[in-house]
Amino acid sequence: MLAAYDPNDSVGILDSYFPEASFFTEFERFDRHLEKLKRQGNPIHYLSICSPNYLHDAHIRFGLRNGANVICEKPLVLNPWNAEALMENEAETGNKVFTILQLRLHPELVQLKNKLQHTGTKHQVELTYITARGQWYYTSWKAEMPKSGGIATNIGIHFFDLLLWLFGPLQSMEVHQHTHDRAAGYLELQHAQVRWFMSINADTLPENHKKAQKRTFRSITIAGQEIEFSDGFADLHTKSYEAVLQGAGFGIATVLPAIEMVHQIRTAIPKLESDQQHPFVQLPQSPHPFQ
Repeated sequence: MLAAYDPNDSVGILDSYFPEASFFTEFERFDRHLEKLKRQGNPIHYLSICSPNYLHDAHIRFGLRNGANVICEKPLVLNPWNAEALMENEAETGNKVFTILQLRLHPELVQLKNKLQHTGTKHQVELTYITARGQWYYTSWKAEMPKSGGIATNIGIHFFDLLLWLFGPLQSMEVHQHTHDRAAGYLELQHAQVRWFMSINADTLPENHKKAQKRTFRSITIAGQEIEFSDGFADLHTKSYEAVLQGAGFGIATVLPAIEMVHQIRTAIPKLESDQQHPFVQLPQSPHPFQ
C-alpha cells in the first residue's frame, strides 16, 4: 500500500501491515499525493474503497481518473443509473471496477449452486439474515436512508445478489416491511419463490443464538431444508481480493441486477396483509416472521 485516506484518525491497524504508507485525513491532500506519485512514475494500480455508501460512485470515478482499477466494498452504488454511468467511465479510462461479493465464494453456497443447476424445480425458499447492531448504528450515516440505502441495501445487497445467482432473474416482488431496523418481503425469481427477512435488531435473533451470545444469524431454507451458513466467512474477503488481483473479480455488470433489485425494494410501498395476492406470502406478525 502506498497511501491511505480516512477523515477519522482511527486506522492504527496500518502499523501491522503498511507502516510506511502515507496517510491523510483530508481528501485534497490525498488527491495531491496521488498526483505526485503519478508524476514521479509511481502511480497507484488499485484503489480500495471502504467509504460510506453514498460516496462510492464519486470515489470510484476518482480512482478511475487516477489511472487505477478500483475495488469497492458493498454496495457498489445505491442506484442503477450510478452503475451505468460508471460503466461509461470504465470505457473512457480503460480501467476496471470490481466489487466484493464474498457469498459467491462461500464453499457451502458454491456446493448449493452446483446442486440446484441439476433441477428444474421452482423452489420454495426462505432467507433470513440478522446481524445485531448497537445503538451507535442509529446515529451513524448507516441509519440515514439517502446515505446507506436502508436495511435492504446496506446489509442485504450480498444476499439479494446470492438469490439472483442461485435462482435466476427477478420476475416480480412485494415488500411487506421496511423500517429503520428490519425489512421483509417476497420475491418471484425464475426458479424460486422467496420469503426474506433482514434485521439489525438483536431481539429478532433465534433463541439459541441469544443464549450462545451470537449476534449474527444467516440461513437459507429450501423446501423445508435449512442451510445455516453463519460460519465460514473468516477468509472470504481475502479470497475476494485475491480473485481481483488474479483478474477474476466481480465487475459492474455482475452486480447490477442486485442493485436494481434493492433500488426497487427501497422505493416500493409496503403492502398490507389485505393487499397480498400470493398464497405463499404471509405478513410477519412477530418481530421475526419465521419463528
